[in-house]
Amino acid sequence: MAHRAPSVRVVAHATETTGTRAPTRLDFGGGWTDVPPYSEREGGFVCNLAISRCSTVLIAPSTRSGETGLLASDRAADRPLVEAAVRRAGVMGVDVALYNDFPLGAGLGGSSAAGVALAGALAQWRGASLAPSALAEWSRATEVEELGVAGGRQDHYAAAFGGALALRFSSEGTDVRRIPLSADLRSELERRCIVVYTGESRISGETITAVTSAYEQRNAKVLFALRRMKELAEEMARALGAADVDALAALVGEHWAHQRSLHPGIPTARIDAIIDRARAAGAHGAKALGASGGGCVLVVAPRGGEDAVSAAVSTLGSLLPFTIAAHGVETAAWRVE
Repeated sequence: MAHRAPSVRVVAHATETTGTRAPTRLDFGGGWTDVPPYSEREGGFVCNLAISRCSTVLIAPSTRSGETGLLASDRAADRPLVEAAVRRAGVMGVDVALYNDFPLGAGLGGSSAAGVALAGALAQWRGASLAPSALAEWSRATEVEELGVAGGRQDHYAAAFGGALALRFSSEGTDVRRIPLSADLRSELERRCIVVYTGESRISGETITAVTSAYEQRNAKVLFALRRMKELAEEMARALGAADVDALAALVGEHWAHQRSLHPGIPTARIDAIIDRARAAGAHGAKALGASGGGCVLVVAPRGGEDAVSAAVSTLGSLLPFTIAAHGVETAAWRVE
C-alpha cells in the first residue's frame, strides 16, 4: 500500500517524549573496504570506535491531526533524511525532531548516526523491537535506496552497536566482533586520540563513487591501497585487543598513506598541514576521518605529549573533545523547548 508523502513543518513548542540517541565514530582503518562491490567481491574489514558525539531523535504525536512534521532541527540539511526515514517507515501523524552535537560533514559518520537514531525511534513508535544489525541495515537502506547516497556499512554498525568494533564484510553479510576495552584503555584512547575539525565541508558520496569506479576499472594503485588498508585494519583490531595504543598509532599513520592515494580529492592542504604539524609535535600517527576531502583529522599523540600535540594543531582547526560511547543506539527521555 502506498503511503502519502509527509508534509514537513517546523513546530516551536515544548514537548516531553521519548526518543533515541546514536553515536558517531572514529574510523581507525579499513574504511572504503566496507563499500560494495568491493566488500562483496573481495571482503572488507574495518576497525572503528564509537564516540559520544551523537544524533538524537525525538518523536511525539503531531499537533495537527494526520500531518507529519519536523519538530525542530539544528540544520536544514537533515530534512531529506528525516523525510526519507519517515516515508520508509510508513509512519503518519507524528512530529520528528533531530539534533546533532557534531559539525556537518565532519567525517564522523554523522548521517549514519542520524539514520540509526531515526530507525530506532520509528521502530519504537511502531512498537517494534529491532536488533542492532537490523537497525544498521535499515538505516543504510534508507540512505542508499531512498536518497541515492553511495556508501558503506561501517558507520551504521558503529552507531547501532557502539564500543570498539572489528567488522568483517562479505557477500554473506556483516560479522560484528566487539573489542573489549578496559577502563585504563578507554581512558588512554580518550586522552591520546585528538580529533581536529578542519572547518572544511566534504561530499563523501561523490568521492566514494569515484573510488568505486576506479576499483571497477581494476586500477592497480587503488586495488593495492584497498587491500593494504584492509590488512592494516585487521592489525589495528589486534593492537586494540592487546591494549597497544602505540602500535595502533603507527598503523593509523601507514593507513593514511594508502588512503590518500585512492583519490586526489581525499587530502587537502589543511589536512596535510594538520598532520605535518602533529608529527612535528611528536604525534605517532594521524589520518583524515571518513571519506575526507575535509571534515576531521584523527591524531594519536604520544603518552604524556597530548597537551603539546593539541596546542600544535589547535591553530589549524577546532578540537572536538569526546568520550567513548560504550553502547550504540539507546532510548531515553528528554524535554525539548
